[in-house]
Amino acid sequence: MLSTIIFLILFGTGAGLFAWRVGKIRAAIALGRPDDRSDRSGERLKQMTLVALGQQKMFKNWMPALMHFFIYVAFVITQVELIEILVDGIAGTHRFFYPILGGFYVFVISSIEVLSVLAFVATLIFLARRNLLYVPRLASLKGWPKLDGNLILVLEILLIVFIFMMNGGDEVLYNQGHTHAESVEGTTGSFGFAVSQFVGPALFGGLSLEGLEIVERIGWWGHILIVLSFLVYLPFSKHFHILLAFPNVYFSNVGLLPKGKLNNLGNVTEEMKAILDPSYQPVEDPNGPQRFGAKDVTDLSWKTLMDAYTCTECGRCTAACPANMTGKELSPRKLVMDVRDRLEEIQKFKLKPGEDGLLVPGNGVEGAEEAATHTLLGDHYITEEELRACNTCNACVEACPVNINHMDIVLPLRQYLVMEESAMPEEWGIMFNNVENNGAPWAMPAADRFKWAEELEQEESNA
Repeated sequence: MLSTIIFLILFGTGAGLFAWRVGKIRAAIALGRPDDRSDRSGERLKQMTLVALGQQKMFKNWMPALMHFFIYVAFVITQVELIEILVDGIAGTHRFFYPILGGFYVFVISSIEVLSVLAFVATLIFLARRNLLYVPRLASLKGWPKLDGNLILVLEILLIVFIFMMNGGDEVLYNQGHTHAESVEGTTGSFGFAVSQFVGPALFGGLSLEGLEIVERIGWWGHILIVLSFLVYLPFSKHFHILLAFPNVYFSNVGLLPKGKLNNLGNVTEEMKAILDPSYQPVEDPNGPQRFGAKDVTDLSWKTLMDAYTCTECGRCTAACPANMTGKELSPRKLVMDVRDRLEEIQKFKLKPGEDGLLVPGNGVEGAEEAATHTLLGDHYITEEELRACNTCNACVEACPVNINHMDIVLPLRQYLVMEESAMPEEWGIMFNNVENNGAPWAMPAADRFKWAEELEQEESNA
């Protein structure tokens, strides 16, 4: 009875903290501007199945993709065993499903064990890639991002160790007729788990009955404690993409729209529709705060803010960026992380949108006044130099395994710089004037646009 009470307290606390953090993330994403992504549901479901569930884009490099796949499948299948642990913890039973499922139960647990061994090997390889081998996109991670990745990998190793302590201890107990499973208590034999039937006797065969029970209980409680710790930690970690990848890919337009397609500014489109059709009813309040492009995260769409919380920080986008390869300041990974860091700052200091659309500090929060002066565009986060370096080639978008669109950050910030701050290189100003006056970037009238072709034809005829 006491163990059931302790289990319920731990589970309720873990689930409550998880729900609280998810609520905070949901509120942060809700700060974004409206963006209707309810169209083409069939195509979106297909894309989600291929990219999020099937990890289609990961397999452009088969070695890390295969290792990641082992961990991913092991994580998903292990939830079956977790369901049983939850039932046992609440009901005070042990291996509740064994007498019900029989041989199929052994098959499921054996599959989990085989996948756990593969995941264990993959986890060790990933730790080596992060800390011993020089993989540039991973070696560039410092501080919290690096610690975050290592911490999750260590938790995965501990989880696998506890699984085999639980199953291995149970196997040896069953051999001696003392297992906790009531359906086989008092009999001798083996569950027949693929790995534990060998690992258990090899590691724990020499222990006393009391020692075996301690090993099995440490494995059981350790398993659930690691899972609950992971549950609480997950929304604070980049590994939240395990859950967010599915809605993020579903609502993504990557793969649905032509590559590099630019979106018109919503407020400009609304104004033009109203001019052309006096009966048109604007979707947005024309008297509300207006801004061309984006200066802060509240000017970006909710989908772009979801991208920020879905980012795996894997660095594939930065590794594929030609501007970054040439030594420029631009790092697509940093852009996405900057959006998330700004959202976290807003929540930390309880900043809220004011009547003019600008963020105002919460009452009584130390440091909120200064935080309210920060914006996504500026010295604290994304600089003009980074934005100028991007050539909008979409290599980062193509490389992202969860369909994050970095251009949805770059282009709105650029639009703000040009349209509201008139901050642009001199050459851009000349080009804009030419487009406005001549309908083309070149300083020549439209009537002379094809003279080069006529001159070339004349030269060829003379030759």
